[in-house]
Amino acid sequence: MAEPWDEFLPDDDRAVYARTGHGARAGFGERPALMVIDVNREFLGDRPEPILRSVERWRNSCGEAGWKALPVIAGLIAACRERRVPVIYTTGAARSDGWDRGAWGWKNTRMHERWPEGEDGFAIVPEVAPAPGDIVVRKLKPSAFCGTPLLGHLMQLRVDTLIVTGASTSGCVRATVVDAFSHNLHVAVVADGCFDRYRLAHAANLFDMQAKYADLVTGDQARAYIRSLAAGLFDYSPPTPTAAG
Repeated sequence: MAEPWDEFLPDDDRAVYARTGHGARAGFGERPALMVIDVNREFLGDRPEPILRSVERWRNSCGEAGWKALPVIAGLIAACRERRVPVIYTTGAARSDGWDRGAWGWKNTRMHERWPEGEDGFAIVPEVAPAPGDIVVRKLKPSAFCGTPLLGHLMQLRVDTLIVTGASTSGCVRATVVDAFSHNLHVAVVADGCFDRYRLAHAANLFDMQAKYADLVTGDQARAYIRSLAAGLFDYSPPTPTAAG
C-alpha cells in the first residue's frame, strides 16, 4: 500500500529507516479519547474550493484537503458517541484586538487580516459540531496541552490513548502528538483524518510521527478499535463529598 510520503522520501532515507528500528507499533491502550483538532472555519473556510482560492479569504485554510477529511472525522465521532468514548475538540481563543497573539505575529505577514465579515474563524464546522457531552478546549498555541486544562480532563477520565485528527498535520496535530507522547500516552494519528495546506508538510510529518511518536492508522482501523470497546467504559458519576472526619 502506498504511503503518503512515498513520492517525497529518497532511497537513502529509506535505507536508514529500515535499519534504525524506528516505526515500531505501540498499539492502542484501553481507554481512548478522540481529539478533533482545529476543524474550524479558519482552517477549512466556508466551502470546499481549491486552496489558492480559499486562502484569499481565509489565510489559514487548508482548502479541499480539509473537506476531504471531514467524512472520516465525522465517522469517528459517531463511533465514539455510540460507545460513549470522550470526544475532545480544540479551537482558538485569541482576542480580536490581537493583544494575546504573541509569537504568531513573527512568522506570518498576514496576521493583521481578519476573517470575512460576519464570520467566526474559531467556529467548529457544523459537519462535526460538538454535542452537549463533548469537551471543547480553547487554546492560543499549537499544542492542545499548552496552557489548557486538557491534561486534567484526561487524568479525570483515566484516558491512556489519544486518537488524533484535524489540522494542521505539521502544526497543531504534530505539537499535540509530541506532547501526548511526552506524557506517556498511546497515540494514534488518523492519516486520512488529518490535513495540511502543504502536501509535503503533511507527508513528512506523518512519516516522522509514525517513526517516533505515534502509530499511523486509517479511519477504518480507528473505528474498528472504538467499536471493539465494551459499552459503559466511560460511564461517569461525579464524586460524592463526604463529611470531614
